[in-house]
Amino acid sequence: MMTSKINLQYLTIKEANRALNEGDYTSQDLTQAHLEAMATERGLNSFVTECPDRALAMAEESDKRRSKGEQISPLDGIPLAIKDLFCTEGILSTAGSRILDGFTPTYESTVSHNLWSAGAVLLGKTNMDEFAMGSANVTSYYGNCINPWKASSGNLVGKDLVPGGSSGGSAAAVAARLALGSTGTDTGGSIRQPSSFCGVVGLKPTYGRCSRWGIIAFASSLDQAGPITRSVGDAALMLAEMAGFDPKDSTSANLPVPSYIESLNGNIKGLRIGIPSEYKLDSMPDEIEDVWQRGRDWLIDAGAEVIDISLPHTKYALPSYYIIAPAEASSNLARYDGIRYGLRVEGEDLIDTYEKTRAAGFGDEVKRRIMIGTYVLSAGYYDAYYLQAQKVRTQITNDFNSVWKECDAILTPTTPSAAFAIGEKMEDPIAMYLNDIFTVPASMAGLPAISVPAAINKEGLPLGLHVIGPAFTEQTVLRIADVIETAAEFTANPNENITIAG
Repeated sequence: MMTSKINLQYLTIKEANRALNEGDYTSQDLTQAHLEAMATERGLNSFVTECPDRALAMAEESDKRRSKGEQISPLDGIPLAIKDLFCTEGILSTAGSRILDGFTPTYESTVSHNLWSAGAVLLGKTNMDEFAMGSANVTSYYGNCINPWKASSGNLVGKDLVPGGSSGGSAAAVAARLALGSTGTDTGGSIRQPSSFCGVVGLKPTYGRCSRWGIIAFASSLDQAGPITRSVGDAALMLAEMAGFDPKDSTSANLPVPSYIESLNGNIKGLRIGIPSEYKLDSMPDEIEDVWQRGRDWLIDAGAEVIDISLPHTKYALPSYYIIAPAEASSNLARYDGIRYGLRVEGEDLIDTYEKTRAAGFGDEVKRRIMIGTYVLSAGYYDAYYLQAQKVRTQITNDFNSVWKECDAILTPTTPSAAFAIGEKMEDPIAMYLNDIFTVPASMAGLPAISVPAAINKEGLPLGLHVIGPAFTEQTVLRIADVIETAAEFTANPNENITIAG
């Protein structure tokens, strides 16, 4: 007997897989329920492109496999969303930018290919900050994405809130029950920060754990794909299919992919969890400190040892990141010239065509970062800025390497605040950049990190806790996150504020 559509949307990936195997409903039922919800909630602007025909065809193929006893993986028949930074064969892939409007790749990114090989279903491509440059999903050429959460008290009541960025569409879609999970990418916090703002789980794996091939590049030494889901267990299931060595990506790690779901045994007894003093900001709201303390208590109750540690170069992480990332962006975005694909604005000659195309095709934030990046790479400034930033990055990595001798993982808040109103920080880029102050250090060091929803603040908005681990210790990071999730008992969802089909 088919379960009601609203219940289908409330399932986790793990629950949906079990029910599909038991024959309670089909992948087509599951997919149709999500497609209807997507159509009802277009006001959130979480999707740039919807793929209903493709989704139903993929679901039908999954049902055929299951009927023959040919299930491929726990993701077989599971409807997912894909961030519009991943190239998808035959489907519009824009990176949220006008300059790629109309670009339809003839190839598939390795990560999305892995998901389709596992039997997953493509619902559509999610909205994002242009070229992944942003912390609020307000720089997209396709308009703002809206957080499905609404404040219940305070001065944010009645205002549309940002979902975070750059993977804002992915986090909003998962939070609003429009997809069972989604891919995201994280350069300085772009999976974890929107996951915290939207009350979902966001995992940034170790740099090199997931292939970057076919992902439209922002900052190549920092970009990493990861899952956004509604549970830690679902993140483990998605990562197992997304990850793996890829010879097409020279930075891909040639390491076996473990069964992450098997690591979620609830046992963290004896693990040492570090609390970095540098993450205690004078301006941090009490509610952030309170949830951080609660997280420490949960881990102690579960048998872990919590210790104080120091990461002395943390304060330099954000400024050095905003030299390195724009420098790499300046190089990566030089390829968009209006000649081979995407937008083309004709000029009087070749140079004029370049200039007019790039002027019309890039938004203000992308132009800002290209100019910063070009400046710090220019003659006379390379040594003073870019080279110094790389030295700082090495020191940040050394800080982490030193504390791994003392602890097995680190616990911090994910963000210095809950979600804020759309437009609130648009005129102050520095204030916007500070949203990533807790997430950037792990990105600079290439470490695995996860955000787990842990509490609701006094305004009725979600807050996340952030676990960082040594390179390629996703199993440990997930196990600790699972303990936090169990202790937090975070069952709140934004659906009382939006209409869900069914």
